[in-house]
Amino acid sequence: MRWQMENERKGCTLCPRECGVFRQEGHKGACRTAGKGILAARAALHVWEEPCISGGQGSGAVFFSGCPLGCIYCQNREISRGQKGVEISEERLAEIFLELSAKGAANINLVTPTHYTPEILRAVRMARTKGLSLPIVYNCSGYEKPETLRSLEGTVDIYLTDFKYMDGEMARNYSRAADYPEIAKKALAEMVRQQGEPAFLPDGRMERGVIVRHLLLPGHVRNAKAVVKYVYETYGNQVYLSLMNQYTPLFPIPAYPNLNRRVTRREYGRLVDYALSLGVEQGFIQEGETAKKSFIPGFDGEGLM
Repeated sequence: MRWQMENERKGCTLCPRECGVFRQEGHKGACRTAGKGILAARAALHVWEEPCISGGQGSGAVFFSGCPLGCIYCQNREISRGQKGVEISEERLAEIFLELSAKGAANINLVTPTHYTPEILRAVRMARTKGLSLPIVYNCSGYEKPETLRSLEGTVDIYLTDFKYMDGEMARNYSRAADYPEIAKKALAEMVRQQGEPAFLPDGRMERGVIVRHLLLPGHVRNAKAVVKYVYETYGNQVYLSLMNQYTPLFPIPAYPNLNRRVTRREYGRLVDYALSLGVEQGFIQEGETAKKSFIPGFDGEGLM
C-alpha cells in the first residue's frame, strides 16, 4: 500500500521508463494512457495461449490498452498505442473477473497489465472477497521493474512473460529500450523467486509457475538462441520456454525491411533444434500456420460493458 501511495504521489514510475507522469490527471505516460479509469479493449475466453494456460474452455483474458514498451512491430498495435479501448472502473474490473470465472475460464489472464498494477491489485482483492478462486496470470513484455513485481507477490500465481532481446542494440532499434536485456534478467529473477517450481492441476492446467515466451523475429535467430541459452542455463526446468513463430507483418516498417516478412520454417527449425541441443525439455513450440491475422483477437470491447 505504501509503494502504491508513493507512486501515485510522485507520478507514475510503475515501469522502467519511469516517466513520472500524473496519468490520473489526464496526462499520457510512456504507456500512452491517461485518465482515472482503466482502459481495456477486450475481456473474453481466449483459446490461443499455451495449452496449460488456455485449458479446455479458454483463459479469461483481459486485454489492457496501452503498453510501456511499444515495440515497432507490435501485433496488437491498435490497442498497445492506446488508440482503442473502453474506460472501466476497478469495481467493474472485479466484476469482469467474476464473469469470466462463471464462463469457465481456466484462469484470469492480465494482458499488458503493468501500467494498471495498483488498480488490478485492488480489483483482484475485491473479486477474491466475492468468491474468485482462479489463478491470476500476469502476461507481460518482460520489461518490468522488480519493485512493481514485488507488489504482486501473493496475488499473481503465474508469470507469462516475454523475453524479447539479449541484444541491446536490437532492443534500442525495435523498442527504444537499450536496457531491455538487463531489465528483463532482473525481472525474470524476481518472477522465479516468487513462484519457485511450477505446479499443475490434475487436468494439466498450470496452477503456479513461470513461462518465458520468445517471439522469433525474421532474421534474428542469433538473438533468439541467446535468449534460450540464457533462460535455460540460468533456470533450467524451473521455467517453461515457449518458442513462437507467429510473427505477422501487419503493416510496412520501411526502416527495417527484414520485419516486413514472416519467419521461415528454416529459421524456426534452427531455433527449435538449438533448444533441443541444449537439453530443453519443458516447453512449447508452435506447429502449422500460426502467422495469420485470425490469431489476433478483435478488440471491440467484448465483455467490458
